[in-house]
Amino acid sequence: MRLRVITLQAYLLLLPIWLLGQNAVPEWCRQLPRLEYKSLERVKVSDPWFEVYKPAPGVFAIYEPHQWEETIGYLIVGGKRAIEFDTGMGISDIKRVIGELTPLPVTVLNSHTHGDHVGGNWEFDDVEGMDTAYTRAHAKGSREVQAEIAPGKICGALPPGFDAKAYATRPWKIAAYVHDGSRFDLGGGRTVEVLATPGHTPDSIALIDRKNGLLFTGDTFYPGTIYLFGAGTDLDAYAASVHRLAALAPQLKLVMGAHNVPVASPQVLPKLAAAFDKARAAEAAVSAGNRGRAVVKIDGFAFLMSAPTAK
Repeated sequence: MRLRVITLQAYLLLLPIWLLGQNAVPEWCRQLPRLEYKSLERVKVSDPWFEVYKPAPGVFAIYEPHQWEETIGYLIVGGKRAIEFDTGMGISDIKRVIGELTPLPVTVLNSHTHGDHVGGNWEFDDVEGMDTAYTRAHAKGSREVQAEIAPGKICGALPPGFDAKAYATRPWKIAAYVHDGSRFDLGGGRTVEVLATPGHTPDSIALIDRKNGLLFTGDTFYPGTIYLFGAGTDLDAYAASVHRLAALAPQLKLVMGAHNVPVASPQVLPKLAAAFDKARAAEAAVSAGNRGRAVVKIDGFAFLMSAPTAK
């Protein structure tokens, strides 16, 4: 009887601690892992900060599920060289992970230069970017990413040795400029082409592998609320970009966005373009946002925009 009393007392003492721990787990984290990953081949790597999957032959999706952005960079491998499309948060060592996946020389391209996509750029010598003032400004590095490790933004533990106080995107060098239509021959019959898709930012791009029917969309499309606010956002340009991508749908087999889930049907693109047209025409449900922003939801899509544009 005494043993039961002590056990109960211990339980009552520990219960508040357990409940505190549960409450400390962010809601977005409790929803992981996302179901879509069950159908993808996972590739083992040594760094637990990353999860790596193969959504298509010669393509590795390098996923960061422990931070709320859930960023995804793509290593596209040819016969002679490879492209890394986005280097993620810079919280852990993406170059080491890439080295475990391919011995080939790697060129870095960024879907755009927000901090959650260029965090590992500084590790690479061959980083090519769009010829814009926006790109050059972001290449100088920034401490704005401090907000990305605020309470509620991390799921689990940060990597050992990570210095949260010093966290910033480090400066990186632009080795060469790319433009709409730039092509990269990766060898082995694989060529990747740059498509300028401004809107989310002035330097946004997509990559298309026409032979294999693959489109990498960056933040122009991903499964989740699409962010369309800020000093670099241009809604007219975004509308033109999504219509451009929508026209490619018949040529595609797979669409791969930069957050949350690395696979989508090409048919999502014309639906996205139509939904955005309706959103701008105010044929949408608008929910209250904050800091002058509002979420516009329509036809299964959601856009976070500056409130004055979401009537």
